[in-house]
Amino acid sequence: MTARVLFIGEGSSDNGLVPHIESIAVRKGLDVSVTVPDFGLLRLPTGHSVPDKLRAARALGGSYDLAVVQRDADRGPAQDRKDEIEKAVDAEWPELQHVAVVPVRMLEAWLLLDEVCLRQVAENPRGRVGLNLPKGVAAETVADPKQLLKESLARASEYKGRRLAQFQKRFSQHRLRMLELLDPEGPVTCLPSWQAFVEDLDAAFEVLDG
Repeated sequence: MTARVLFIGEGSSDNGLVPHIESIAVRKGLDVSVTVPDFGLLRLPTGHSVPDKLRAARALGGSYDLAVVQRDADRGPAQDRKDEIEKAVDAEWPELQHVAVVPVRMLEAWLLLDEVCLRQVAENPRGRVGLNLPKGVAAETVADPKQLLKESLARASEYKGRRLAQFQKRFSQHRLRMLELLDPEGPVTCLPSWQAFVEDLDAAFEVLDG
């Protein structure tokens, strides 16, 4: 059996989570096919809310066994986002099982712990400039992890002037690459929101495989 999984993130650079979904499935001995809808195929612009994206995904067609929906906690409790996602799925696609993925506060917090990966994506893997990145669970307390990641990539690159400006314009690509390269057995495993992602997906795959 191949389980059909629908992935909905906040933006295209969140698609780097797909390899991790696939690897968790492989570890459970489950074959999966993950679909990331191209909302641009619709004539009308898709809204940014979870209900809007679920409606758009249904309009694009396809049948799924599981939806994996990612929303950052931002400044509120993670449970609020999980409740929001559950309510949206119940309203828009009630027969579809789902897993809510809620990084605290933002997905970028998961990327701040892997300094080796950050320096690699910054195109300066042997750089020695200090980055002063958070350690352990402190990554989930950073007020603006997205801004810190942007600044840290720029600092790690050691680029200047026009070259730095061009580098910074590619932040979405850098973020996507870091997410793809994220070591699922590395420092991120100490973060409760990552642990919840893995545990919830494990549980959902067990149901599908049963």
